[in-house]
Amino acid sequence: MKIDAHQHFWIFDPVRDRWIDDSMNVIQKDFLPEMLAPILKKYDFDGCIAVQADQSETETQFLLDLASKNTIVKGVVGWVDLCADNVEERLAHFSKNKKFKGVRHIVQAEPKDFMLRTNFQHGISKLEQFGLAYDILIIPEQLPAAIAIVKAFPKQQFIVDHIAKPLIQKRELEPWKTNIEALAEYSNVYCKISGMQTEADAKRWKYDDFVPYLDVIFNAFGVDKLLYGSDWPVCLLAANYGEQLNVLERYMSRFSEAQKAKVMGGNAINFYNLNT
Repeated sequence: MKIDAHQHFWIFDPVRDRWIDDSMNVIQKDFLPEMLAPILKKYDFDGCIAVQADQSETETQFLLDLASKNTIVKGVVGWVDLCADNVEERLAHFSKNKKFKGVRHIVQAEPKDFMLRTNFQHGISKLEQFGLAYDILIIPEQLPAAIAIVKAFPKQQFIVDHIAKPLIQKRELEPWKTNIEALAEYSNVYCKISGMQTEADAKRWKYDDFVPYLDVIFNAFGVDKLLYGSDWPVCLLAANYGEQLNVLERYMSRFSEAQKAKVMGGNAINFYNLNT
């Protein structure tokens, strides 16, 4: 089974979605499962993981409602306020839905050491009992804090979104490389190969731009801890679905079919427990 482990749905709201400014007009519109379904079919994908794009419980319920009506949505990574006093109660509430598979906070927009806050760590400590993963959305300067978090919670399943957003356009590898390698040493940390094109030169990127970063990721995590994600529709800012997919398929052309199957779906099924 092939799974796109990272994409988004929304009904565009210019106030709520003000991060989608006029420079991103190509995604200033609605994106819903009926638009993604034919694309997944074209590229032989069986389903996807819908990931939150807004930090609200309304967003989480919206995605779960879409999942209940659309068989392509195999799981949801939603948002719950991990810093709230009632975090356990809210996690219990959403966990009644079997398609609720994980939680994400948009840490990339927070201070560098946000994840080290006591109340945030308290929230992280409540995820394991519900069998929930945590998606780490960060920029390179936040990697040291991420390393501290995964070390503090060795039984919690973590996954890094967008390979931690290295500065591909600037062709910078360090200190991202050293920190991502340190993070990969922890057995409870996986990584999504996603969101690379929007970190490159959106209009002039080429395949060779991504090879050094893919080399680092594959050497660090190995094929057993890597998941493919399109980051659709955000990827449309720099590439259509086929273009962004082709980068990874070209890179993995020398890999065995069994290895490809892991990265393109098998690892997502296991990590997000999609069989339940």
